[in-house]
Amino acid sequence: MPNESRRSPLHRRMSAIANHRVLTPVLGVGVAAGVSALVMIGDPTTPGGFLPPCPTNALLHVNCPGCGSTRALYSLLHGDIPAALHYNALGVIAMVLIVVAFVMHVVGLWRGRKLRSWQHLRYTPWIALAVTAVWFVIRNLPFAPFSDLKV
Repeated sequence: MPNESRRSPLHRRMSAIANHRVLTPVLGVGVAAGVSALVMIGDPTTPGGFLPPCPTNALLHVNCPGCGSTRALYSLLHGDIPAALHYNALGVIAMVLIVVAFVMHVVGLWRGRKLRSWQHLRYTPWIALAVTAVWFVIRNLPFAPFSDLKV
């Protein structure tokens, strides 16, 4: 392949690691398990823990699109789906989509060819940006029923 010779050794090595059939899934699951353990130990639903609060909310007093995601993950880890949706419904949907993308990536690695999933669609970045912007505006509206979306 002619382009392969132009790549730096670091780029070739990183590409080989990212496409490894065993190492990539193990690293992904390991990172997810570590984050989950940290959230379980930290218990973000109780004030005064070691997990930091949202800097956007702390500095600007507005709920960013990610506000409540740590508490939503904590609730999901305890099987409390309604509480997770209350803390950050868009965050829960994003977590599910990330898990689906990871599983599709791993299956593609194991089959030896990439599988197309939701993140490969043409307008996915624009749709994600639009949904995130709308969620940011909606959860900061000061009147009912949107005021219930603040966490």
